[in-house]
Amino acid sequence: MTLPNRRPGRALTLLRAGAEAASAIPAPHWPAQLAANLSELDATWQESAQLCADAAWTARASGHSVLGLLHPDDTLAPGPDPITTTAYRHLYLSSLRYDFRCPTLALLVEQLSAQEREGLDCYSRALYAFALLGQSRSEGLPLMQQVLDDAGDHVKTLHVLLHGLWLGHDLPGREERTLQILGRPPFASRTDPIALFREAGALRGLGEYQAALESIDRALDLLPPGDVSVHADLVRERSLIASARDVQRLVGRHAEAGPE
Repeated sequence: MTLPNRRPGRALTLLRAGAEAASAIPAPHWPAQLAANLSELDATWQESAQLCADAAWTARASGHSVLGLLHPDDTLAPGPDPITTTAYRHLYLSSLRYDFRCPTLALLVEQLSAQEREGLDCYSRALYAFALLGQSRSEGLPLMQQVLDDAGDHVKTLHVLLHGLWLGHDLPGREERTLQILGRPPFASRTDPIALFREAGALRGLGEYQAALESIDRALDLLPPGDVSVHADLVRERSLIASARDVQRLVGRHAEAGPE
């Protein structure tokens, strides 16, 4: 994946746009302002995904979810330009993802025409794949592969797919698919606590309990301080791994003892 050339200082400009959105979140106009800033910057889908996903998460955490500010029609109707349209979709669909509203997200995207769905940017298609995967709908798997072919090393997109696999308990081979995604270059350093959290869950599903415990313990050690809700998810995963390992050991002891 080759990104278009951008003028020097662009990364700083994008950081400022993200900070401006975060500081304006209590006001109802901030989604429109962020979309306008992205349009003015001629943002790529990758840049829009980065800023919009982070802003949607911050807004939700502060009790000002995008879902209370935008209408679903804002994600369906074309905006004044393609970048604005994409930004609104990234904001609204990301907010549905964070609330685990998979059926609503899928139905919303499916209201678009087939031509419009095919023209969606890679991150929006990833969010649609998340909604299908999260419901264990098998049609999400080929869509996931299409997104993987187009996403390159875009971490936000890969995390959306990992999230969908994590939710889709009845998907065939979901643990193996998770580990395949985690084998991509962006996760090679093993410093991403959420990626390690997904890895631990996949290893637990495969019965690799010791490796799973090592992954979740590393995730807990790397998680930034103060992230209480995510920390609770990681602790819960560690408890599940330990419980599954204990059950396996108990079954093994009973098998060794034989019938009474």
